[in-house]
Amino acid sequence: MSAPPLVGRLAPSPTGAQHVGNARTYLIAWLSIRSRGGRVILRMEDIDSPRVKLGAAQQAIDDLRWLGLDWDEGPDVGGPHAPYVQTERVALYESAMRTLKSMERSSTVDFFSETGRPFSEKKATDLNRIYPCTCTRTDIADAASAPHVGQEGPLYPGTCSQRPASAAESLTAEYAWRFRVSDRVLLINDLFQGEVRCHPSRELGDFVVGKKDGTPAYQLAVVVDDHAMGVTDVCRGADLLPSAFRQLELYEAFGWTPPQFLHVPLVIGPDGRRLAKRHGDTRISVLRDRGVRPERLLGLLAWSCGWQPDRRPVSLPDLLARFDLSQIPRTPFVMTDAFWRELCD
Repeated sequence: MSAPPLVGRLAPSPTGAQHVGNARTYLIAWLSIRSRGGRVILRMEDIDSPRVKLGAAQQAIDDLRWLGLDWDEGPDVGGPHAPYVQTERVALYESAMRTLKSMERSSTVDFFSETGRPFSEKKATDLNRIYPCTCTRTDIADAASAPHVGQEGPLYPGTCSQRPASAAESLTAEYAWRFRVSDRVLLINDLFQGEVRCHPSRELGDFVVGKKDGTPAYQLAVVVDDHAMGVTDVCRGADLLPSAFRQLELYEAFGWTPPQFLHVPLVIGPDGRRLAKRHGDTRISVLRDRGVRPERLLGLLAWSCGWQPDRRPVSLPDLLARFDLSQIPRTPFVMTDAFWRELCD
């Protein structure tokens, strides 16, 4: 039987302008798929509605087009998996939530690694896979001794974890829905990071799949969309590696095949923190507005990935021939003011 076609995706979040750090990750993701003859999908991840900026979605499309990246399906070109905007796909997430509410976390089989070896045995339980959680962020912070390394905040202490899904019917307080993670070790063979292990209950904690306002959370929406759109390869920043293990749990719960993950180093500022507004204006749109040729940014990014010895301008077709994951440095790329001035001059 032939292997399924390779499908990657670009998934900007229109909560702000796209910057040089975003461009580097998008470029690697696009090259990774196109260099192997795969298809690319563009999807707008806009379910974080309070932070979505007016016009940011179209600006992201314009930025990606300026960079030279293209896609086979997306909100501007259509395709068989439309719609390609998450706020237009809510019915799919609601259906997935109903499925999760009806599931019990049972386990009559072992969980197998990609090598085919079982590395832990799941324990049977009569608890549902998800449960209503009335805890506030303050409650969680107060109950935790300290934030876990690499996590978005304190590890959830499990305060509401003994509730069945049916308890939601009698709750008067607002509640979110949390997924009950596994008490076992999971393995991911990441295309860049290599073999990575995580014990979800000890390192991640139960995570939110449905927010208190009734809307789906990021982890659920991403898994539902990637499965529905046939995405086989997910490339994103290394800061999202913990999310891969959360999503792996969801894939298994639904009985779906997870994609191949690829988590690449971030672009950071001179202070060692992820590139952001505090490091100055590195928006792609600024380069577009100033009439900078995209080849100049591509040259900087190619140099940062080890694909050429200097920062001279380079075309996207040339980069397709040079793409090599093994050449990308293992450490984050530091974007300095000098590099930005060089681009803009």
